[in-house]
Amino acid sequence: MTGKPNGMVREHARYESASPRNAMSVDVEEYFQVAAFERQVQKDDWGSYPSRVEWNTGRVLDLFAAKGVRATFFVLGWVAERHPALIRRIVAEGHELASHGYDHTRVIYMDERVFREDVVRTKGILEEVGGVRVRGYRAPSYSIGAGNLWALDVLQETGHVYSSSIYPIRHDLYGMPEAPRFAFRVREQAILEIPVTTVEWGGNQLPAGGGGFFRLLPYAAYHWALRRVNGRDRQPGIFYFHPWEVDAQQPRIANAPLKSRFRHYVNLGTMEARLARLLDDFQWGRVDEVFGVA
Repeated sequence: MTGKPNGMVREHARYESASPRNAMSVDVEEYFQVAAFERQVQKDDWGSYPSRVEWNTGRVLDLFAAKGVRATFFVLGWVAERHPALIRRIVAEGHELASHGYDHTRVIYMDERVFREDVVRTKGILEEVGGVRVRGYRAPSYSIGAGNLWALDVLQETGHVYSSSIYPIRHDLYGMPEAPRFAFRVREQAILEIPVTTVEWGGNQLPAGGGGFFRLLPYAAYHWALRRVNGRDRQPGIFYFHPWEVDAQQPRIANAPLKSRFRHYVNLGTMEARLARLLDDFQWGRVDEVFGVA
């Protein structure tokens, strides 16, 4: 990116390294709680859907254990209340426990008061269940952007140390393409924002941080992009995915639009093998450790 938004301060020099370790993160939510299905699945009906999150997150934990990887798990408060044993396992196995909000309500639908209540409630639940301090937050569907940067102030005021809630790309559901590509603060002494990884190519910023793009694009494209970030940019990447992405047997959501079905279900059957390959090909760690906020 040739410039930076007014008032934003790049904070990345301390992360430079010849071969930086990358941050692995997992957004822990049920398959029926995603933004793509929010018009088909009402929150009042969540209890009628079979739960898969304990099983598929357990599968992720098994994979991380086999590969010797410690990661950051951004967990919904709603999930933590219903699956406390899963939260305790995440902590016991050395992973970072962080917040994903209470019930996956996007920040664009909240005002400052409601958002504050949401993050305070979730932080309290996670800390009580997990027995550890929660430092990090990730907005559902990367729903912090140019129009609601006030949310970063609320996070700082409520005891969070960093956010990973901005995706500097253009997307129909989220994105702040004018944001810095690497860790920054909106002003001096503000909370650290760690954007999901993008790669510069042909004057454009392309997604290189995981999610549906990782399932859709050839593995070689992601391998090249992350190597470019580590090598040319000399920066650590931050990758994310959801446990439901390794769960090809999850129930299908009826009446969902074709676009939503494609986004959610494309290549679920190959995700675990691709993820295992990614874990082998790069060095990984927890967000708080990689970015020095532990």
